[in-house]
Amino acid sequence: MNSILIRHRVNDFAAWKGGFDAHAGDRAAAGLTTRGVWRSEADSNEVVMVLDAGDVAKAKEFLGSDNLKQAMAAAGVTGRPDITFLGKA
Repeated sequence: MNSILIRHRVNDFAAWKGGFDAHAGDRAAAGLTTRGVWRSEADSNEVVMVLDAGDVAKAKEFLGSDNLKQAMAAAGVTGRPDITFLGKA
């Protein structure tokens, strides 16, 4: 199983979390499972999440999709996310 580490800033965590939760079905359809979501202690609007990906190619397609870009913009993501694909060591 591969994982994806994603970090980005949001305008308002509560608003972002609502949008993130509402997009769960689209993540599941892309074969992604949410392992966890965290907030930075230094900046409560900095979000870090880890997703498990059953199919890396499908995950990359989803992460580059217009659907996700629109959902992120609507949820208040600011700037470009930092995305790291992790393979099991």
